[in-house]
Amino acid sequence: MNISKDTAVTIAYRMTDLKGKPLGAGTTAYLHGGYDNIFGPVEAALEGQGVGHQVTLELSAAEAFGERDEALVRTIPRTEFPPGVKVGGQLQSVGPDGAPQVYNVVKIKGPEVHLDGNHPLAGQALRFAATVKAVRAATAEELAHGHVHGAHGHQH
Repeated sequence: MNISKDTAVTIAYRMTDLKGKPLGAGTTAYLHGGYDNIFGPVEAALEGQGVGHQVTLELSAAEAFGERDEALVRTIPRTEFPPGVKVGGQLQSVGPDGAPQVYNVVKIKGPEVHLDGNHPLAGQALRFAATVKAVRAATAEELAHGHVHGAHGHQH
């Protein structure tokens, strides 16, 4: 079976910066066909391909995890900070648009806590290499939910 709209695709991937520094690797499954489960250029490069196909792409920051948004960088008083959360941890708050936003705790300095709602790789171009490991028809439930379930996919 080849990759087309409404297929569940499993890939092994490796991400590096453009100089080759490792940024992450693993196996993931995504729902193919415009569900925004994977970077757009990667999905386009995999269209029509089958198991074993390999692709390596250079993605701009905008094509990958997005440009940094300084509106998502906040400082809050330590007195408003929930107990037990440490540097490297996360907390959910309201973002600048009023929607829920996950913030990473980047620094605790005196009476202030510094938070960043950007993805840690936002603002970085990267090289994304992938090998197609499996392709199958998506289930009705996966299509309704807009993502792959099970191994390497979303767990409910």
